Amino acid sequence: MAGAEAVGTAGAEPAGKADAEPAGKAGTEQVGIAAAESARKAGADPAGMAHAEPARQAGTDPVAKTPAGALLVLGDVVTDVVARHRTALQTGTDTAADIRLAPGGAGANVACWAAAWGCADVRLAGRVGADAVQWHRQQLAAAGVRAHLIVDEEAPTGTVICLVDGASGAERSFLTDSGAVLRLRPDDLTSALFDGIAHLHVSGYLFFGPVSRTAAVAALRRARTRGVTVSVDPASAGFLKETGTERFLDATAGVDVLLPSRDEALLLSGLPELTSAAAQLSRRYPLVVAKQGAQGAVVCRAGAVLGAVPAAEASVVDTTGAGDAFTGAFLAARLSGADPLEAAAEGCRAGALAVGRVGGRP
Repeated sequence: MAGAEAVGTAGAEPAGKADAEPAGKAGTEQVGIAAAESARKAGADPAGMAHAEPARQAGTDPVAKTPAGALLVLGDVVTDVVARHRTALQTGTDTAADIRLAPGGAGANVACWAAAWGCADVRLAGRVGADAVQWHRQQLAAAGVRAHLIVDEEAPTGTVICLVDGASGAERSFLTDSGAVLRLRPDDLTSALFDGIAHLHVSGYLFFGPVSRTAAVAALRRARTRGVTVSVDPASAGFLKETGTERFLDATAGVDVLLPSRDEALLLSGLPELTSAAAQLSRRYPLVVAKQGAQGAVVCRAGAVLGAVPAAEASVVDTTGAGDAFTGAFLAARLSGADPLEAAAEGCRAGALAVGRVGGRP
């Protein structure tokens, strides 16, 4: 989810009801589990994300071995309309395309990839419209995600039109109707959601609307109170510009792990080169993992570069959701005890799988 209009209805006071029955884990194609396991250290003790202190000293690893726990993802659940056109778009006439409907949303995609990469307890909280809640609940359950979907009676489920240019490396652009996504409220997030979690991941899209931003900040505060680490994926360079980088940086103060794309890292740091940008951001966020597609990832901690991780070989069909796949696999690997570079390598492997299929899910 990225691209055009961000916050059309965000300021409205949402009316909704919680989906009282979280979807349980169901049988699903566990894409990537074998690949993930083969890359992990033999005999590694399953471990959770670190219990973070609100003020962390520079130079410390924001993840340390703790008893295994759940991953809670707070974010967007949307319906993707993926249109893959084989020639350049022609204005004022027809352009042939392969079009399909798919479940999407950066937060939902991350949750599904984390489950596919072996994370045993993945929870997802987000707002959807009554129009598509059952379909999304079923899709998430089939992916092994326990979904807490708040049904918004006044707004439809978010919809994203993904334009995939088959003539230029399957690069994609988005037309976004956020719908119910940016209407998530603090009181939508029950205390039970946070019970037993080892890590909280928040989709950056929630910081792009005033109502959902309040919910996201409240969730960050609640996680820190419980001693739980937090990661954020900025999600959209376009919406970052529209919202304002300072507003985003202020709202995400205290976050342990930032997972930006190249464009997002450059925008947030104000620097023109990725490695320098990631290193600078890691003075604000203890661990920064900057994703750069076919060039792999750069990992920085406390102002220092830990290393660069090459991309895995891939046959590119559709790049939609590749960054979400990276994030989900990275988090699953960290929860299994992998160090940041090992986890980034898992993220690259998941990203390579993601670009080989249409849509953003495993």
